[in-house]
Amino acid sequence: MNIAALLAGLFSGIIGAMGMGGGAVLIIYLTLFTTTEQLTAQGINLIFFIPIALLSVIIYSVKKKIKWKTALTIAGFGLIGAVAGIFLSDLLSEKWTGYLFGILLIVMGLKEIFSKTNNTLEKNE
Repeated sequence: MNIAALLAGLFSGIIGAMGMGGGAVLIIYLTLFTTTEQLTAQGINLIFFIPIALLSVIIYSVKKKIKWKTALTIAGFGLIGAVAGIFLSDLLSEKWTGYLFGILLIVMGLKEIFSKTNNTLEKNE
């Protein structure tokens, strides 16, 4: 295993545990720096996410940072979306799945850059 793979895993875990989508880092690493196909990278990301999510849920729960009613409602609809996404990924070619993922990353990045929300750093100053 090379150092780039170790760093990608570490960075993905840190970002994922913070709730910010560390899977994007892992998928980008797998598709750009290895010979992994897009759909395979997405599958690896899902397996990677399970222990990260479990540990994060335990820690955030102990800290009382989870609103369980909201989280379970969103999770229920997330499961429905996951089933829809599985069927949709079978209909789309890997090329289009990659394009859609790239567009999603760009839109999310632009939203973060141009949004005018108060973050916790500004509140603590």
